[in-house]
Amino acid sequence: MAKEKIILTGDRPTGKLHIGHYVGSLRRRVELQNSGEYDKIFIMIADAQALTDNADNPEKIRQNVIEVALDYLAAGIDPAKSNIFIQSAVPELTELAFYYMNLVTVSRLQRNPTVKSEIQARNFEANIPVGFFTYPISQAADITLFKATTVPVGEDQKPMLEQTNEIVRRFNFIYGDTLVEPQILLPDNQACLRLPGIDGKAKMSKSLGNCIYLSDTAKELKKKVNAMYTDPEHIHIEQPGHLEGNCVFTYLDAFCVDSDFEKFLPDYKNLQELKDHYTRGGLGDGTCKKLLLNILNDRLEPMRIRRKEWEKDIPAVYEILKKGTEAAREVGARTLAEVRHAMRIDYFDDKELIAEQAKRFAEANK
Repeated sequence: MAKEKIILTGDRPTGKLHIGHYVGSLRRRVELQNSGEYDKIFIMIADAQALTDNADNPEKIRQNVIEVALDYLAAGIDPAKSNIFIQSAVPELTELAFYYMNLVTVSRLQRNPTVKSEIQARNFEANIPVGFFTYPISQAADITLFKATTVPVGEDQKPMLEQTNEIVRRFNFIYGDTLVEPQILLPDNQACLRLPGIDGKAKMSKSLGNCIYLSDTAKELKKKVNAMYTDPEHIHIEQPGHLEGNCVFTYLDAFCVDSDFEKFLPDYKNLQELKDHYTRGGLGDGTCKKLLLNILNDRLEPMRIRRKEWEKDIPAVYEILKKGTEAAREVGARTLAEVRHAMRIDYFDDKELIAEQAKRFAEANK
């Protein structure tokens, strides 16, 4: 029997999802979901992980669970094909993470590049919450509880997948072949690996206020695109422009296709022609921004419409989350039973152990 192809992915509910999330993994999730190539797809709203650095503000997480769920549904995640679930409502994840803690050293966690950069970004250097410090272990549990074979994520998550596979190999070496090593699936478009913020900063971040959200209105989107960082040296139209660090062209790389030019800017056949004109001079930033705005509106408008429809029936969204969570727990319970058996801690199910010990003590008391 062929091994099942299973996807596990998700997001922290610390706010609405932005277009960096979309091109980084969400767009790909929808494509994979609709490809028919995968037997199971689990999409996690990682509220427990979000609490590791928001423990003093649980209401923020509580309110944003529904925002992320709405963004998923708006983007095209189909609950008939994908199980959307809430992390904290699957206690099997916590138990598995606890067992994994015995397989990872403190020094190994300290060397994790993603952990190091996130600690620095949150100014946790002097006072790191233990939950946050160990979230690579929690993430390994998230992936392996569902025996995920594929994890579609951004490039910044590569160290986390590497650590997950280290844990899998160590567990299987000690306890026997039980867990599955997942493969990372990165965006195939280089511009999508890490979309910068509209201010030109290296990363689009809710805390920096430089995001374009999937739920932004056309008016909000126009304001943000018009304020987007371009080439500070491109003051006059006739001057040659520079593409490097120019957010407008980075976003065009991530979103546009040749047919967009026929629809929105027929003077050019493709993006390369536009880039050539911009770099030799004679093309203004306003024209490029207008093209980007039209393309983004073209992509986001169907999502806005779907989101508004789902917003009319929030109880139905929670029912989707409830059913997805129940399905996740059912799968997780099976994996955890295998883990407990491999670790020889399934005491009540081990009839041979009970019989052997009953015989041993009976003979000792003769």
